[in-house]
Amino acid sequence: MPTLRTPLGEIYFEQRGSRADPPVLLIHGVGCQLIHWPDSLLDGIVNSGLRVIYFDNRDCGLSFDFDARPPTIADLIAARENPSLLSPPYTLSDMAMDAVHLLNHIGQSGAHVIGVSMGGMIAQRLMGNHPERVFSLTSIMSTTGNSAVGEPNPEAIAALASNFVEMDRAAAIDNGRNVNNLLGGPHYKSTEVGMGRFVELAYDRALRPEALLRQFCAIVTDGDRRDAIRESETPVLAIHGTSDPLVAHDGSVDLIESVRDGRLMLIEKMGHDLSEPVIPEMIEATVAHILAADANR
Repeated sequence: MPTLRTPLGEIYFEQRGSRADPPVLLIHGVGCQLIHWPDSLLDGIVNSGLRVIYFDNRDCGLSFDFDARPPTIADLIAARENPSLLSPPYTLSDMAMDAVHLLNHIGQSGAHVIGVSMGGMIAQRLMGNHPERVFSLTSIMSTTGNSAVGEPNPEAIAALASNFVEMDRAAAIDNGRNVNNLLGGPHYKSTEVGMGRFVELAYDRALRPEALLRQFCAIVTDGDRRDAIRESETPVLAIHGTSDPLVAHDGSVDLIESVRDGRLMLIEKMGHDLSEPVIPEMIEATVAHILAADANR
């Protein structure tokens, strides 16, 4: 089992592609394990002459967990208005440091980074705190922490909150499928073509409801990241769906407006999901972005 030991515990990771090819580090979203990366996305990137490195975030999957008491849903709601009300067990900057440890472990000075949702937020902290480690950033369905953008639909928040409740296996799997279908939006059914296909596998591999609360705590207490990335010269591609119910696409607009070298790509019908019908378009844009950045290094 490929793992690296950080000062706090072990991080589980995997790689695909030739070590001679440019490295691409993938960082996933809240509660998402590395099995939530569709093979079509991973293989599409690798077949374009790149190498992918992907891992379970701390407190997720097969990576190390925390004993810290998680916040309540009421705590998280209050902290969205006043982040100082909560003290997180760990921060997005701490999670970005896990990525640095991983790059060190595999002997890479840096990588092109792809971050999805919370992974995009972690990547912003990585880019702000360790700019030399990020060759390019592809941010997918993420936002800047600016409270004026990226507003979720109430239904999406309610659906996510249902994941925080302890349930037996059958109920948890059924609920997870319903949540993914809602977040995937009205055009592509997640349980057929998106991350909803992996709910049962994810439950049996490592489901951690309390960890979801801790990861959300890291998000809501992180604040506005725009100042941290404003001076970055890292080229940024922001991809977002126009039908995203969880993170409104103006979050990606704000990201692009907050960096020196940014480009926005909006995908019609895409929700808060990695849906097979839009993956070829995402791969084409992401690979072109990475290769252009690599050529300029």
